[in-house]
Amino acid sequence: MSAFHDLTLDALDGNELPLAGLKGRVVLVVNVASKCGLTPQYAALENLYQQYREQGFSVLGVPCNQFAGQEPGTGEDIQAFCSLNYGVTFPMSSKLDVNGPERHQLYRLLAGEGAEFPGEITWNFEKFLMGKDGRVLARFSPRTPPDDPTVIQAIEKALA
Repeated sequence: MSAFHDLTLDALDGNELPLAGLKGRVVLVVNVASKCGLTPQYAALENLYQQYREQGFSVLGVPCNQFAGQEPGTGEDIQAFCSLNYGVTFPMSSKLDVNGPERHQLYRLLAGEGAEFPGEITWNFEKFLMGKDGRVLARFSPRTPPDDPTVIQAIEKALA
């Protein structure tokens, strides 16, 4: 099992979210926020999840309040916002730090020293595509929409 699949996060609802449950699936990990100009990307993320989940794809939303305080709410607030406004059904963790001294282990794996695509997370909605084996295959800018052809091609290639 990969280091990615060894992690267990807290879900928005307070339950455990073991990433071992995503083993064998292609996963798009996205740090999200409810009050960001890029927040409408939730709609495209949910569409991707619905379109490809039967083929072994998932989205993992990771709320983060490190960028201009754009995710200030509680887990319950975030879940209600995502459900009511975007019909989000993909798994979401509790809020995590993606940069800095309190950077969560997930983001140390994704973007830390020695990672395939190292470097600070630049803003909300930065995306990492994980292969079925838990390795990082690609990193996409926050401004690259989830339904951009480069993202879709990478997902389809990983699912093949």
